[in-house]
Amino acid sequence: MSGGVDSSVAAALLHEQGYEVVGVTMRLWTESRPEEFSGHQQCCSVEDIDDARRVAGQLGIRHYVMNFEDEFREHVVDRFVDEYASGRTPNPCVRCNEHIKYRALVDRLPALDAAFVATGHYAQVEHGQDGAPHRLFRGVDASKDQSYVLYMLQQEQLAQLLLPIGGLTKDQVRAEASRLDLDVATKPDSVEICFVPGNDYRTFVEERIDMEPGEMQDTTTGETVGEHRGVAAYTIGQRKGLGVTVGEPRYVTGIDPERNIVTIGPEEDLFATMLEISEARWIRGEPLQPATHVQAKARYKAEPAAATVVEAYGERAVLQFDRRQRALTPGQAVAIYDGDEVLGGGTVEHSWRP
Repeated sequence: MSGGVDSSVAAALLHEQGYEVVGVTMRLWTESRPEEFSGHQQCCSVEDIDDARRVAGQLGIRHYVMNFEDEFREHVVDRFVDEYASGRTPNPCVRCNEHIKYRALVDRLPALDAAFVATGHYAQVEHGQDGAPHRLFRGVDASKDQSYVLYMLQQEQLAQLLLPIGGLTKDQVRAEASRLDLDVATKPDSVEICFVPGNDYRTFVEERIDMEPGEMQDTTTGETVGEHRGVAAYTIGQRKGLGVTVGEPRYVTGIDPERNIVTIGPEEDLFATMLEISEARWIRGEPLQPATHVQAKARYKAEPAAATVVEAYGERAVLQFDRRQRALTPGQAVAIYDGDEVLGGGTVEHSWRP
């Protein structure tokens, strides 16, 4: 229970259905700079914990606050910083779900004498019967669907997972909160990266690493056209803040941390049809077969695009998109679908045009 309306309604609906519900709020990040956060953006704020505790009191259920700060720092925050320092663009929500909510928390279930973990994610799980596999699907509210950040879930995790609001729209969730007279019914949604003040990830990263300026090169001429402030300040597809003028629009098209070079070029250079992913996870446990037709997306707000599996082995896979895709950025998460069903996913490693 994060203190938001989604997890509060999830708990309330399960309570109504007759489950014995225990509310758990995870303390993840308490580095205190409240003046730099607006609204309810700060992760694990006192207000959020109080909101979760108050809703638990309304429902008459037990509520605990569990400390996962060490795990969160190691698997989410440190990796977030390291990825940007390596010229990559990470997705911290994926790592939080993989290592904290659906690993560290699941590991605590025996201590709570609990059989399931439930969250307020907008996605749907179908539990297989008589040996059939458990399956994960997109939420019915396409504008809020969060299956993209759940692709790493495995069979043993899905077996213990409940997603009570995945079949509802956001408006329906708020209506349920009002019907149940929950105090958080009108609470604004949390946005952006919960542990980064003001969503200013560049400042957050730069405070934690040594930034080394280097050459900025134009791919059309091969010439050095300026100096970058450090590779962590850039991401593929970026146009603003480059600090150079060459007469035509330029975008970041490559980041080489080993040589400390940032390359810029025309927008055309951002498009690719081939994609290699690493850290691949397959919900049914086995890699997809070559020539399998799928849909894939590498951004939360993007629509899945038609693609074909070229090869899949171990934790790596190669996909070929039917149509070229823009700015497939190393470090980003990729979710793979068959219609509304989530098949798995991984991390963008490399993209190119044959």
